[in-house]
Amino acid sequence: MVASGETGLPVAAGVGLKPEHFEQVIGKAPALGFVEIHAENYLVAGGPMHHYLERVCARYPLSVHGVGLSIGGEEPLDRGHLQALRGLLDRYQPAVFSEHLAWSSHGGIFFNDLLPLPYTRRTLERLCEHIEQVQDALGRRILLENPSTYVEFSGSSYSEAEFIGELVKRSGCGLLLDVNNAYISCINHGRDLDEFIAALPLHAVGEIHLAGFHRDRDSLGAPLLIDSHGSAVDRAVWQAYESVLERTGPLSTLIEWDNDIPPFETLCAEAARAQGYLSACAVREA
Repeated sequence: MVASGETGLPVAAGVGLKPEHFEQVIGKAPALGFVEIHAENYLVAGGPMHHYLERVCARYPLSVHGVGLSIGGEEPLDRGHLQALRGLLDRYQPAVFSEHLAWSSHGGIFFNDLLPLPYTRRTLERLCEHIEQVQDALGRRILLENPSTYVEFSGSSYSEAEFIGELVKRSGCGLLLDVNNAYISCINHGRDLDEFIAALPLHAVGEIHLAGFHRDRDSLGAPLLIDSHGSAVDRAVWQAYESVLERTGPLSTLIEWDNDIPPFETLCAEAARAQGYLSACAVREA
């Protein structure tokens, strides 16, 4: 079981650390549970990013979120990338490292997107091999994030929740439950969100992500949600988050806001709202 306490992250709300907010985080020392960075922004030896991160990490626990490992890809993992990640993790000793249940590169081309996978036995076996390689290379257990998807593969032989459950059981990794992604995928594919959440291996959740999305329509006029990370968390996602906490109890929760970066006070207000849900959940469990 990967509970927040076992990962080392406090059971509290945190925010994604952005360069636009470095000075405010250091100068104001807001009441945040932790901060999270995208690993690929820090895979250099020095410079201003590390200058600020070292100062932030002296005050706050750290979670590192990978976006470029392409762990679901068919090709072998990039050993140079893994080595660079190991150097970053050794340097900062974060409480958590996570990646995505997706692929983003093939044939030497990086697509700058997190692309979906067919949920088949072949994919499962490949992912288990890749996760083993990653965990061995990094010297730690990782969390894998459920994706937001806009298409599905007709050849899938597992549901998404079944596939994630098998992956956690066979590989020993934990789950980063992105509630926003779960809501987006269920709306886009016409699934029941409560049933999807209930079918996930919730015992393995080590961190939760919340973010904003963009509403659109597909070519047939049906609702299409886009994982934009460029707005406040939607009311429906807050409701889903509350429902998740009723099942899991309080868990470390991150507010993601990666585009159209808001004023720092706005980001902190979102984190404070998440903290309110966590505190209420803790009171109910007491």
